[in-house]
Amino acid sequence: MDHAAAPALRCEGVTKEFGGGVTALAGLDLEVPRGAFFGLLGPNGAGKTTLIRSIVGLTEPTGGTISVFGVPAWGPRAAEARRTIGYAPQDVALDRFVPVRELLTLHGRYFGMSRADARTRADEMLRAFDLSAKSTSYAHLLSGGMRRRLLLARALLHRPRLVILDEPTAGVDLELRHDLWAYIRSLHADGTSILLTTHYIEEAEALCERVAFIRSGRIVADGAPGDLRERYAAPRLEDVYLQVVGR
Repeated sequence: MDHAAAPALRCEGVTKEFGGGVTALAGLDLEVPRGAFFGLLGPNGAGKTTLIRSIVGLTEPTGGTISVFGVPAWGPRAAEARRTIGYAPQDVALDRFVPVRELLTLHGRYFGMSRADARTRADEMLRAFDLSAKSTSYAHLLSGGMRRRLLLARALLHRPRLVILDEPTAGVDLELRHDLWAYIRSLHADGTSILLTTHYIEEAEALCERVAFIRSGRIVADGAPGDLRERYAAPRLEDVYLQVVGR
């Protein structure tokens, strides 16, 4: 494969079976073009989280293939693929026993950065997300909005080429949501590929160049928001959502 021309993410026939006959992913196909701002939309239980966990190496698929910039996400080159990914999960799970600056530094070290580079980059991220004053605090003592910013700072610390954001603005106030939007837009403008999951349909419509709808472990529709509205004769992306994945 020509890795220079490979998409940021390609999933082909991805399946995931759990015990008890539960099928989370059922032959899912998805392609995120290099440099795209891509939204993944669907109801709870549709398979979004299982897919993301399969991409970042937390859940091994039962079948199919996943590649990131042409490198298989599972197998001998998995570590190479994962170094190109920055992941901000929906659940705020941050170390309670390490100060914020050290938490970021350790993340950089985990991804192969030198200690000096990791510390410098940690300070850059603290400034970018207005967390410098909290550098010696502990994550569990921060407000919910600050923890959300810290998650995003951690995801971006090692300069990933593909950033996966799972409900990044869930539970944050309107002002912080717009601040995060502005920063995410600047990332995209710099060429970073972004995969966003969100339950705020207006957020996807405002940010994403392309969206895909997932239902029962499969992609059931995808395209540019405007094209999808035209295809389904819908005035809003929310109406498209209700047609293709609504109850």
